Amino acid sequence: MKRRFRVTVAGRTFEVEVEEIGKEEAVEAVAPSAPAAPAPAPRVEEAPPTVEVAGEAVVAPLPGTVKSIMVRENDVVNAGDVLLVLESMKMENEIYAPKSGVVRKVAVKENQDVNYGDVLVIIG
Repeated sequence: MKRRFRVTVAGRTFEVEVEEIGKEEAVEAVAPSAPAAPAPAPRVEEAPPTVEVAGEAVVAPLPGTVKSIMVRENDVVNAGDVLLVLESMKMENEIYAPKSGVVRKVAVKENQDVNYGDVLVIIG
């Protein structure tokens, strides 16, 4: 039987599917002899100042890493043009322009990690 769970690790949320295995397939878990060292506290960074930009926000459809950005601010794009490539779970996902317009803002950089719903590009 498969079950779906939402797991948050270091502030990033992932949806995972877990399959229950039978007893004959089970592997015995061995506890470590020494307690694990606590994870270091995440580094808190100041949020950059927000700037309102008119237009339609293109958001991350899933968490991942921005691998390449195909557009720059003030570029003219058509609906369906590739804006950037987002890598998630070792798969590259092309993110397309939902409408034609001018790129008002590129809100991410290459190799930046993004979460579901983060703004990637704004098209006006």
